Amino acid sequence: MKKYLPFIKWLSQYQKKDISGDLVAGITVGIMLIPQGMAYAMLANMPPIYGLYAATIPLIIYALLGTSRQLAVGPVALVSLLIGSGVGSLVSPQSPEFISYVILLSMMVGVILLLMSIFRLGFLVNFLSHPVLAGFTSAAAIIIGLSQMKHLLGINIPRGKSYETLWHIIQNINETHWITFAIGGFSIFILIFLKKVSKKIPSQLVIVLIGILLVALIPFIQQSGIRIVKDIPSGLPAFKIPNIDIATLKMLFPTALTIALIGFMESIAVAKVLEAKHKNYSVNSNQELLALGMANFLGSFFQSFPVMGGFGRSAVNNQSGAKTGLASLISAFIIILILLFFTSFFYYLPNAVLAAIIIVAVSSLIEIKEAKYLWKTDRKDFWLFLATALGTLILGVEQGIILGIVLSLLMLIYKVSYPHVAELGYLKEVDEYRNIKRFPNAIQYEDILIIRFDAQLFFANLEFFKNDIQKRLIRKPKTQHLIIDFRAIDNIDSSGLHAIHDVYTDCKNKNISLYLVDVKGPVREMLKKADLVQLLGKAQYFLNVHRAVNFIQGKPIHQSNKDVVLQTNK
Repeated sequence: MKKYLPFIKWLSQYQKKDISGDLVAGITVGIMLIPQGMAYAMLANMPPIYGLYAATIPLIIYALLGTSRQLAVGPVALVSLLIGSGVGSLVSPQSPEFISYVILLSMMVGVILLLMSIFRLGFLVNFLSHPVLAGFTSAAAIIIGLSQMKHLLGINIPRGKSYETLWHIIQNINETHWITFAIGGFSIFILIFLKKVSKKIPSQLVIVLIGILLVALIPFIQQSGIRIVKDIPSGLPAFKIPNIDIATLKMLFPTALTIALIGFMESIAVAKVLEAKHKNYSVNSNQELLALGMANFLGSFFQSFPVMGGFGRSAVNNQSGAKTGLASLISAFIIILILLFFTSFFYYLPNAVLAAIIIVAVSSLIEIKEAKYLWKTDRKDFWLFLATALGTLILGVEQGIILGIVLSLLMLIYKVSYPHVAELGYLKEVDEYRNIKRFPNAIQYEDILIIRFDAQLFFANLEFFKNDIQKRLIRKPKTQHLIIDFRAIDNIDSSGLHAIHDVYTDCKNKNISLYLVDVKGPVREMLKKADLVQLLGKAQYFLNVHRAVNFIQGKPIHQSNKDVVLQTNK
């Protein structure tokens, strides 16, 4: 039971000293969730109340089923953007049909995550490489920021690509509603200032209260035409089964799959970081899929839009002293109190304040440091980062992540098909054979070619393997002996076996002796089954390059059946 209901474990081990940390963290995150939930609902083109709905039932479900004790689940910026762009391309934002689609989307995301958990498909997120994810989130942060400029400037901006939005802002900047802009700009300043003073200050709630008071107490601001939240219905979300039809499911599936993969990757990344700081539990990826899946699936019956674990709130939850899932239960209880008794207090909340909260929150997602790091360490990954970022900005959010996944797979295929091959020479100082490109002073033998193939040998790279050997033999025409170092080849398939046979045949035709060294046991077993051990002869197999070279040069090496046994067991 503890495996599938992790709360039983932390509840049975609960100590009195944990209460204070959970209480403080729960209250702090709950307070954060009030403005964040409404802001991210607005980003998803949903009425603000749905952001509070998304911060109730899903939090409770995850607290009971999740293995991370500090991960704060709820509305997150990236998922909200995907909701707004994905569903917004199908129906008019904030319409009853739009809301119905988004709630159904939450159910679909939950089902996808549950299926991934059942079939243990968490590994699928590995196809989203770090450069791709960094490029996507950076571009998404910029898109989110641009999408909020209409609320920050008080101007009407039609939906469109990021560059279209930017051009529209430039063309209509003179129509800026200056009071709206002043409140929005002031909110951004206060949020950044309070964050620098102390991360424990509920800066978002502070600026929400200031914004409400400014509008409520100053008639001039009310009469200026500033846009406010207005009426928010009170009461808990009603139980309602989402409207399901096949045509809608087909339309929403690409968005649901994208949210499930991106959201889970973000959540598990945060959970793993927090796990490293606590030694009293471990995060289980498949259980996390189950917990997030159930949170979204059951949440959809209580009018919740898709939720995931967030970076910022989880960090605050941890810093505030959260010890168990009780902190999330307390946060959910605070939102329930707000829904029951205090929604009317947010009537005068300016949209510009919510826009400021979103802009400040997503600004940290722009990975400038990561781009510099990639440029310095791996240019291929840098170009992958840049291509994904530009693709997302130019083509759109969903198209951008698809482009990133395709580029990741192409890069993976390229790396697998063209692995690293080193030509080795003898480095006398350390008595080892090393890559002659890295150690140009290594001794090379005129009649001996020594190569090391740094990958498994299978159908995708065998042509490269054979062609590379041919090219090296052409460049070194006096070669009489070819030594292949197998130390990095930990697997070989039937196509690879044929490739070894082809190399052997080609060497025999050219009167070149072939030697295989440091062959691992599993690979040697495959060579035996293919009769390649018998074909080459046991005398052509050596434990290391030293022995093979000594044998060729007529030096004593004491090669024996014992060596063959050692290789077989390796």
